Amino acid sequence: MIYLASPYSHPDPLVREQRFKAVCEYAANLMKDGEMVYSPIAHSHPIAQFGLPKEWEFWEQYDRFFISKCDELFVLMIDGWDKSKGVDAEIEIANELCVPVTYVGP
Repeated sequence: MIYLASPYSHPDPLVREQRFKAVCEYAANLMKDGEMVYSPIAHSHPIAQFGLPKEWEFWEQYDRFFISKCDELFVLMIDGWDKSKGVDAEIEIANELCVPVTYVGP
């Protein structure tokens, strides 16, 4: 299974929505190719709208669990990926757990 990391947090809700749509589209394409994919943004964005925090500190325990279950971590290099605290942390967790990291374009 692929863990699909991507940036999310941003002060502008429109940017968060654009990032959500971009990762959903990329995940859908992977799934069309027969890949098993878990995207924390695609799976959590709709749930987070019901009063959950959007900060990495809240989601870290969930993401660590799912990364530990995946065979590979893909980093979706959309705008902001290289400045994302969450993406940096997901890469670090993958490295700790010896999960291979692959950088992919949008």
